[in-house]
Amino acid sequence: MTRRTAEPYKIKSVETLAMLTYDERKKALERAGYNTFLIDSADVYIDLLTDSGTTAMSDAQWGALMTGDEAYAGSKSWKRLEQAVRDVYGYQYVLPTHQGRGAENILSQLKINPGDYVPGNMYFTTTRAHQELNGATFVDIIIDEAHDPLFEHSFKGNVDLQKLENLIEEVGADRIPYVCVAVTVNLAGGQPVSMQNLKDVYALCHSHGIDVMFDATRCVENAYFIKEREEGHSHRSVAEILKEMLSYSDGCTMSGKKDCLVNMGGFLAMNDEELYTRSRELVVVYEGMPSYGGMSGRYMEAMAVGIREAVDDHYIEHRIGQVRHLGEQLIAAGIPVVQPIGGHAVFLDARSFLSHLPQEAFPAQALAAALYLDSGVRSMERGIVSAGRNQHGEHNTPKLELVRLTIPRRVYTNNHMDVVADSIIELYNKRDSICGLRMDYEPPTLRFFTARFSPLAESGDLMSGN
Repeated sequence: MTRRTAEPYKIKSVETLAMLTYDERKKALERAGYNTFLIDSADVYIDLLTDSGTTAMSDAQWGALMTGDEAYAGSKSWKRLEQAVRDVYGYQYVLPTHQGRGAENILSQLKINPGDYVPGNMYFTTTRAHQELNGATFVDIIIDEAHDPLFEHSFKGNVDLQKLENLIEEVGADRIPYVCVAVTVNLAGGQPVSMQNLKDVYALCHSHGIDVMFDATRCVENAYFIKEREEGHSHRSVAEILKEMLSYSDGCTMSGKKDCLVNMGGFLAMNDEELYTRSRELVVVYEGMPSYGGMSGRYMEAMAVGIREAVDDHYIEHRIGQVRHLGEQLIAAGIPVVQPIGGHAVFLDARSFLSHLPQEAFPAQALAAALYLDSGVRSMERGIVSAGRNQHGEHNTPKLELVRLTIPRRVYTNNHMDVVADSIIELYNKRDSICGLRMDYEPPTLRFFTARFSPLAESGDLMSGN
């Protein structure tokens, strides 16, 4: 018999959750223009919008907040954060930023020239936006299997080395400032990259004089999958695997709001002193002094503690296990989800879930809205809306049309996951009642944050029969 396990923590403080009626949720959804990003937190029951900045910090982290050194220059808290990054991640040079996109902005400005190409293992929204704003063209070099939600592959985040070689041959190594490797790959369903693939990418790039920069936002989750799935690593600690993993890069951008277990902050790390010097100059312009960037001393203290807590094997095993607890219930009920289940979220395959809707009717956006309407569970779209428009003004149409159920770290119990599963199963049973959406407003970039929609049904209702 497989023995059940519990959360590797106990609860010290609780927050009361909103439990609105159906009619109250309907009004909240209408006010938000059917965009879950625009729903007030006070109107949400279980919030699976994102795992970014939604972590519950530990008692050690809360204690560390009280020791924060808020000196404008030369903060002691900065020294502790810098040392934690060096110890756990292995990079020599570190610059704090207000969050991950602050690091993306600086890296993109320094490394990219107009007309460059930045290959990556599937795009991420803010990363690609910074690359394109600085004149680069993003090129997807992830393996083809990543675009098939049902294909079982242990490392669907892997870079296709042939695609990368073809691009180098086509445009020339001098037009590729760096290869951006996400570990794990968010938009593929939280899928990991294997250690061997990281080694191979690093070797190939360095043979052409091209840098490798990681999006290391969920790197601890990636290390856990290597331990679990890749031959030769099962006996190693996650901390050991992580440090080797990151050694196959020249630097990284980090959103500390995920695997660093804090609510705000990030950093840019690297091993090149010249790049560090140039980056430090831009940190002063966009973020703040190099000894605090966009962070307070107290949050640097909390992040230094969180970096070390995140590589605890018991913590990360439970973290991945809770995501699977939700995903496996949905698979057992026949719900179409991205497989295998990833590290930070369960991704519903909205294209299959709402097969009666064309992609131009925004099925993932409609499904996320319907889930909130049904139960007060907030999720988010990762499909045609997130993909934005191309240079001709046409919708980008990704193969993956997904709804992301993102599990915050150390926030919910498995009972909450059961409630989510029940709601999704109920929705699937009445899926034909869900109509598509029209887009009433969109900004020019990163439209998924603030776009507004309305139902296509003549009745004006998102779901018929309710």
